[in-house]
Parts: sequence; C-alpha cells; structure tokens
Amino acid sequence: MSDIITLRRVFRDCRTLAIVGLSADWFRPSNFAAKYMQEHGYKVIPVNPKYGEILGEKCYPDLKSIPEPVDLVDVFRKPADCLPIAEDAVAIGAKVLWLQIGVINEAAKRLAEAAGLTVVMDRCVKIEYARLYGGLNWFGVNTHVISSRRPNWIPH
Repeated sequence: MSDIITLRRVFRDCRTLAIVGLSADWFRPSNFAAKYMQEHGYKVIPVNPKYGEILGEKCYPDLKSIPEPVDLVDVFRKPADCLPIAEDAVAIGAKVLWLQIGVINEAAKRLAEAAGLTVVMDRCVKIEYARLYGGLNWFGVNTHVISSRRPNWIPH
C-alpha cells in the first residue's frame, strides 16, 4: 500500500527501522535515507554483513541477528534478494516491509501481506517522509508546497 493514510500510519507507528543493505559510504542513497530518518527521530538498525557499525549504530549481518523488536524492514537490495528478506521480516515480527525505489518483487509482497505485514514497494522512505511532513524543497528552501508545476524562477 502506498496511499497517504497508510504511509502516515506507518511513519507514526514504526519508530524502529532495520535497513537491509545500508552502506557506510556517505554518498550512497541508503546512507542518506538512513541518516535523514535518524535525524527525524527514528531508530535505525543497520543490516549489512560487511560492516561492524554504520551511522553510530551496531550493524547486524541479517535480520534474525537483531536482538530487539523491529517495526519496519527497509530494503536496499536487488529485487532477487527480497523473498528471503521478506521471510525474515515475517519471522522477526516486523509490521512493515518497505522495498525502496526500483525494488519490486511481487512474491515477497504476497508473502509479507499474507503474514499480515503492510507492504510499501517502489518508494523511498526518505522521500515519502519528506513529502508527507514538509521536507521537500527547492535549493534548500522549504516551500511546504508539493507541485508538479515547475516554478518560473528556476532556470531551464
């Protein structure tokens, strides 16, 4: 689901995010999104077997290794990797499976939904949060307006 009511409920109820495929490289989209969510009050749990720590948080090799409850599993992995991640999300009792922009896996979606999880697919957690709570802006100026019309003052 990706309607506004569902997304607002997800952001309200899910305060602990396990980010699968989170990179320690500051220039990677996963790092940018995770840092943004941390800065907006969410607990971020990195999941990546290559690192010991990311963004000041202990990094875990997989979802099942996380010793605390996880509300939302955010996936920055290729679509072919999503089904086992969805299985693990169900196994750890997550409420939401979130597949990032470009990550589409219908089998993972069906499995998670059948287990009662809310599934958001082909959306960015950072972009959706900013869109719903006033963080989208042009050149750092927060207009609080979302529009598909290009402002006249921006050079083409």
